[in-house]
Amino acid sequence: MKDYFKNTRLVFVLFHLLLGMLLLNGAFAKLYALVVVGFGFLHIIKSKNAQEQAAYWAAYLAGSDVLFRMSGGLFFHEMHKYAIVLFFITAMIIEKKKNQLNSTYIFYILLLLLGIAFSDIPFPESIRKAVAFNLSGPISLGIAAMYFYKRKFSISRVLDILYCLALPILSMISLLYFRTPDIKEIVFGGGANFQASGGFGPNQVSTILGVGAFAFTAHLLLKKKFTSFLIFDIILITYIFYRNLLTFSRGGFLTAIIAILFFGAFFIYSKKNRVGSFIKYIGIGLIFTIAVGLYTSNVTGGMLENRYANKNARGEVKADITTGRSEIMNTELDALYNNPIFGMGVGSGKYKRLEDTGLVIASHNEVSRLLGEHGLIGILILIILIMVPIINAWKQPPYAKAFLGAFFIFWFLTINHSAMRVSFPGFIYGLSLITITLKEESLKNEEK
Repeated sequence: MKDYFKNTRLVFVLFHLLLGMLLLNGAFAKLYALVVVGFGFLHIIKSKNAQEQAAYWAAYLAGSDVLFRMSGGLFFHEMHKYAIVLFFITAMIIEKKKNQLNSTYIFYILLLLLGIAFSDIPFPESIRKAVAFNLSGPISLGIAAMYFYKRKFSISRVLDILYCLALPILSMISLLYFRTPDIKEIVFGGGANFQASGGFGPNQVSTILGVGAFAFTAHLLLKKKFTSFLIFDIILITYIFYRNLLTFSRGGFLTAIIAILFFGAFFIYSKKNRVGSFIKYIGIGLIFTIAVGLYTSNVTGGMLENRYANKNARGEVKADITTGRSEIMNTELDALYNNPIFGMGVGSGKYKRLEDTGLVIASHNEVSRLLGEHGLIGILILIILIMVPIINAWKQPPYAKAFLGAFFIFWFLTINHSAMRVSFPGFIYGLSLITITLKEESLKNEEK
């Protein structure tokens, strides 16, 4: 598998940049999505998951979820989440080498399902759709966790998984280039910008672009070329950061920055010459960030600075830095207070807010949703979700902590500003549960 990636990296990169243009056609997007799911499933079965094919294909789906939503490639809303669940369950059944199955996540899924009994969905709304919308993400997380728990991966294999995760993100930046109007024609203000996000949700676009930036950064720091050419890697990561800033969505961008800083800190700590490495990498990072930030601020007429300073287009500080998310969170915390044991039931939050405010608003925060809709059971769920990956990473070496901690940060911060709308948070959480082995081949880059 490693040699396969080595010989075809540039070809795959160029194909996915071209793919972004082809996905402007919705019919082609649907066909391609169907091919990906079908071919991935057959590949897993034929190989019996001998080289973790399920992990590679699931990574590709997690990275392409927003891309296919943008291009109209989904046959149904939660297609990617169901496909990832299918891949992992199939792999666990057919693979010859059986890995440790952690009963904790079976218990976690049962706790989630318990909340369905207390759902209060008004007629004529569909209980099935309400439950699927709120639980498909958490349940896909549980299946991913069962698959990845304590599986042994070399650093080289982890980078290959990140490569698969980032390939569709290259298609996304290509699609954004062709779908977005000339930047000079876009009016930037004090809020997230849909035009610069290809007409799709800036929050989700920014989140996935941040993942792409992290994947490239991990490759660069470990001296493994993403495209086989360093200068091409630098051009692509620069454009990814630039497009991310243009979305004016702070959550996805800041999540990526925090994850990259965490990864970089443990990466530097693992080096023998820590002081020299710190000066070198921090210096390069600062120069890069300032250059991209200043350029983006210039093309947006200085509005980028207002956005991150929480100011509107007139330069006035806005009262609510959370752009309405705090009000939603308050309704969910009130529900926990009023229904402390079992909460108000799965999917009931949106209709409770409709009753109170007259507006249909879905939760943006998975933590507060768990508390409001599951009560004390939700607190137990959160304890499980937070403690297991921390314990898993605790005894692993610095290089492993760099990856595992970054994956955990991506999951936790993403679900706090974007809930689990897409499949990425569930997948990246599962990846935070692996065991990273430092084989000799993985240490060569460090010694150079």
